[in-house]
Amino acid sequence: MLAVAAALTTPLPGAAQAQELTDTLSGQINPDADLLLEAAEVTYDFDRDLIVATGDVQVYYDGNTVQAHQIVFDRKSGELKARGNVIFIETGGNVIRTAEMTLSEDFSEGFARALQIDTTRRTRFIAEQARREGDNVTSIDNGVYTVYTKPTNPPDKPPLWRVRAEKIIHNQQEKVIRFENAAFEVYGKPIAYLPYLSMPDPTIKRKSGFLMPSGIVSDKLGYGVTVPYYWALSPYYDVTAVMTPLTNQGLFGDVEYRHSFQYGEIKLAAAGLYQARPGEFSTSRADERWRGALNSVASFSLSENWTFGWNATYKSDRAFFKDYSFTSFGDNNETSEIFLEGRSDRNALTVRTYAFQISQSDYEDSNFDANGFSPVGTSLQDKQPLVLPVIDYDYVFADPVLAGELALTANFTSLTRDETDAFSIDGGTTARFRGVDGTFSRLSMKGDWRRTFIGPLGQSFTPFAYMRGDLFFLASPDSDVTALTGETFVGRAMPAVGLEYKYPFIATFSGGNQIIEPIAQVVVRPNEQRIGELPNDDAQSIVFDTTTLFDYDKFSGFDRAEGGTRLNIGLNYKLQLDSGYYLSGLFGRSYHLAGDNSFATPDILGATQDSGLSTDLSDYVASLYLDTQYGIKVGTQARFDKDDLSVNRFQTQASAVYGPVVSSLAYAFLDAQPDVGIDDPREEILGSASLRLDENWRVFGSVRYDLENTDFVQDGFGLGYDDEGFSFSVSYAEDRSRNDGEDVDRTIYFRIGLRTIGDTQVSTGALN
Repeated sequence: MLAVAAALTTPLPGAAQAQELTDTLSGQINPDADLLLEAAEVTYDFDRDLIVATGDVQVYYDGNTVQAHQIVFDRKSGELKARGNVIFIETGGNVIRTAEMTLSEDFSEGFARALQIDTTRRTRFIAEQARREGDNVTSIDNGVYTVYTKPTNPPDKPPLWRVRAEKIIHNQQEKVIRFENAAFEVYGKPIAYLPYLSMPDPTIKRKSGFLMPSGIVSDKLGYGVTVPYYWALSPYYDVTAVMTPLTNQGLFGDVEYRHSFQYGEIKLAAAGLYQARPGEFSTSRADERWRGALNSVASFSLSENWTFGWNATYKSDRAFFKDYSFTSFGDNNETSEIFLEGRSDRNALTVRTYAFQISQSDYEDSNFDANGFSPVGTSLQDKQPLVLPVIDYDYVFADPVLAGELALTANFTSLTRDETDAFSIDGGTTARFRGVDGTFSRLSMKGDWRRTFIGPLGQSFTPFAYMRGDLFFLASPDSDVTALTGETFVGRAMPAVGLEYKYPFIATFSGGNQIIEPIAQVVVRPNEQRIGELPNDDAQSIVFDTTTLFDYDKFSGFDRAEGGTRLNIGLNYKLQLDSGYYLSGLFGRSYHLAGDNSFATPDILGATQDSGLSTDLSDYVASLYLDTQYGIKVGTQARFDKDDLSVNRFQTQASAVYGPVVSSLAYAFLDAQPDVGIDDPREEILGSASLRLDENWRVFGSVRYDLENTDFVQDGFGLGYDDEGFSFSVSYAEDRSRNDGEDVDRTIYFRIGLRTIGDTQVSTGALN
């Protein structure tokens, strides 16, 4: 009965509370269990047939513990009474406190006054009195639910929030708990009255019902409230439907279906509406009546090593997720993929296909238009490729080959594009291409071998070699792209041998140690073949810094293959102090020694000229990382000009936790790159900080500032409150990154969270 009394004091409808009481309501006392009683004194009243235990009484029964000053068992009536600072500790860990408790002999009926329960989830239930009758129906009078408050709080101070109900009735046969005349209180004052509430029996883990709503305020959408409803159709599948009436645009619907199988799961979602006032929107196709999106996510384990799945999204227009940001599946709105993955200890095979439905709007910039091709910024969706498929295979031999490690890598990529993506930086006379209309396929295979020798002085010698072959298939390429070869099949090979040398010097001193390590690497190869005659889709990004300094091939993908003989050198430094400080740095550069420099000869994109590698002597690269182990971390990457050491690229990130302040700061600088149409340097700073004003209150803010154009790109600030069971924040943000800063997205975000109940939020947006 003690376990039942605990359940009676639960005055809150919600899934979390149901789980808290599962053990209490569904727990059954074993009538055959042994009972152990300890007390200072035990007496038997023969006249009244009473057994009386007095003085620090403790009863252990079937995993439960009862402590009281006195326990009296009336053998005639079959009642047990516990009096005086009664504490009942359930098997599940809940602690029940009361002044007096009466139980029947079989625990089927009972009564208690002034009952308090502290659960293992730091929640508290308080009831004026509780009664159980007929082993089925339990009722509570004046029940209160809240969360723990700190012991340092004044004992008479009411909690920040609580839920109070005049009467709570639990019918175990119907598996329903009903609440009559409930109220939500803040600092002891009621702010919302709920005449009737109900919740499922805690023995039911999933139950259909309404979820926490949230609010929407927008100049284009109007006012709205999301009303979510959850259907528990079976233990294996369910549906969540959200209806959001909007004063300006009508009824927005959002439905999500989830199904779990023995070896996987699938999710199907759809959202959309028939816009009442489509003229509020000006972006392409956003001013149509019907707007919406579909999404499906799945993952299935075919065997121990194989997984198959997909994540696919379709939207009616590019701006749908921007305008209706409260859609439940708006995170993945551009990339759709289907995949098959197989992995073991030494090999992996991945097959993927990609489709891209972009969010960026078409724009005009005639300064970069290329003669004979569609203007820059137009037909952006048609310029996106369909990638079908990308196959990657990696294998590492278990046994040494020539006393070294041998690994195989293979890649097959095929993509189709409907519109050539061309631009020019010299008035349209010379066209460059981010992508070409047609179907292009490439098969690449590569074998890598390496072995490391350690010399008697601690020097490290690592000879290596690789052989790579590529086969290109060009189908229906744009005939206006004359730079491409006219051949349908093109083969290419790239063998290489090399040696990497390291000589670490270790110095130990009082308080720490340091390592100074010169590194040199030479790679000998023939010239790259067919430069500028083949498409380049996956090797367009070239970032030369310390992370790529010692890469055998510094191109980011398979469409380019670095050729020529190259020497990479660097000096690595590490400092470790016993106090916890750690510092590491690397400085180096690359030398083109012989053959054709792949980075000096542009391909159809022409993006290699500003890489820092296009001359025989490369730019200098450097990195620095500092960790104080006391909350301050700094990481920096830089590239300096080979002639005058001017900064061509620089980025740094720092984070700090110091006292009540948590902050981060990032700075990025990229010098002008006229060969790819970037005539001016780009320089930005991004920072964020949070200051805790006291134990519960904090202020926070962030800013992204364009130093080159002296303009705020994004900024925002807010105020927040957090305690044991309540969180609150309000923030304001501005975003000028769309449409070259001509429009400003302003958003006010308001959020309230109640632990164990849920979160709700209201966001407002205005475009000026």
